[in-house]
Amino acid sequence: MEIIGVDIGGSHIAAASVSRVEDQVEIGELVDRNVDTFSDAKSIIDTWSQVIQSVKEYSKTSQIAIAMPGPFDYDQGISMIHDQGKMKTLFGCSICDLLADSLGISPQAISFTNDAEAFLIGESQVGAGRSFSNSIGLTLGTGLGSAIQVEEVVKDAQLWRAPFKDGIAEDYLGTAWFVNYAEQNYRLKIKGVKDLLNEEISSEIRKLIFAEFGKNLGEFLFPYLIRLQTQVLILGGKISLASSEFVPFVRDFLEHRQVSIPIIRSELEEHAALIGAAISHQEKMKSIQT
Repeated sequence: MEIIGVDIGGSHIAAASVSRVEDQVEIGELVDRNVDTFSDAKSIIDTWSQVIQSVKEYSKTSQIAIAMPGPFDYDQGISMIHDQGKMKTLFGCSICDLLADSLGISPQAISFTNDAEAFLIGESQVGAGRSFSNSIGLTLGTGLGSAIQVEEVVKDAQLWRAPFKDGIAEDYLGTAWFVNYAEQNYRLKIKGVKDLLNEEISSEIRKLIFAEFGKNLGEFLFPYLIRLQTQVLILGGKISLASSEFVPFVRDFLEHRQVSIPIIRSELEEHAALIGAAISHQEKMKSIQT
């Protein structure tokens, strides 16, 4: 069955046709675009619609599955994003109805799934986690996305707001932490993790920064890994591209506490969330039909 999978983020949209037969997935050409989500509601919807329509033109379906960040009413398709700045003009709007009108399709053809949840659905069913039944998926970037898989059930974990040290997890496990820590401790001005990998930066300083991040990640995850009997940790998001720099320190922290699990990077990469959204959409359609 063919479905158009869509991944919407704070500053981008990506879409592709997704066809799944059992454990095999075929993905059409990915169409992506940057989006000014500080713009007015109509401009944002128009850009999203243009990307989806460009995929719709060469696919054979009008079924749309969207991975969307929260807070969001996923059942009704209504945006609750307000305090985050981005997408603020869409607060309280029915994204489902607005997109359906713009695309000329029924609102019933559109479904929404939390983006972190969609990421782990994709990875756990057809990606890096398909050999495991209990997993945690983290998307590490500007913010912290998280989802938990226990057997057949995958749910958004909302770990970003969990208490940690002097604040919440996202304070220590997102891009802002790297920016602040590098400046406060080493007088380094960086915009994100990519800058840390620059050859001009001392390898010793780079190692110290990633070591602290890895320790933070291990310390935060430790109680969840124990409680949930997690079999694998799957990492996605821009920060995960530097996983070889910090994962060894996560492992060290955990192994000193007798916890040893595979920590692996996303296999589906930028396709993970839109594939997961498409799988979720297919399951919802099956449940309606039965």
